[in-house]
Amino acid sequence: MLKKILIVCLSLMLIVLTGCSGKPSSTENLNDLSLEQIMEKVYAGIKEDQLPGLMNTPLSQENLNYALGLDALDFKEGLVSEPMMSSIAHSVVIVRVNDGVDVEKTKADIEANIDPRKWICVEVNEKDVIVDSKDNVIILIMVNDLAKDIHNKDRKSVV
Repeated sequence: MLKKILIVCLSLMLIVLTGCSGKPSSTENLNDLSLEQIMEKVYAGIKEDQLPGLMNTPLSQENLNYALGLDALDFKEGLVSEPMMSSIAHSVVIVRVNDGVDVEKTKADIEANIDPRKWICVEVNEKDVIVDSKDNVIILIMVNDLAKDIHNKDRKSVV
């Protein structure tokens, strides 16, 4: 009986702590968050068993074309979240562009140039490619059947 009470108490504590650490408010400034923190918030609420084993890689000029479909971009920093196994079609990229960069044009360039078939033997459906932004932060989501859940504005998505 004591074990059951302890399990219930621990479960309630976990629920309370998880609820308090959720998405930022719509007034929270993304410049106050690291890209790692933003990425954590992007995936918050997605069940772990719905995601492949992911790893984050810094965005660089060398992987820019593969990650965003662009040959050049004026950006401060970027983070690419992709599976450790390359045969899984899943990519979430967050990039913080420099001041003065036309965010809307950059989003349109990404949409026009990104290849949802960039992986070997797998691809993402066109409907599961989302490019969005908030302030100077752009996000690219390419994930079959989960893109809308990751991007869902009802979850108070970060970007």
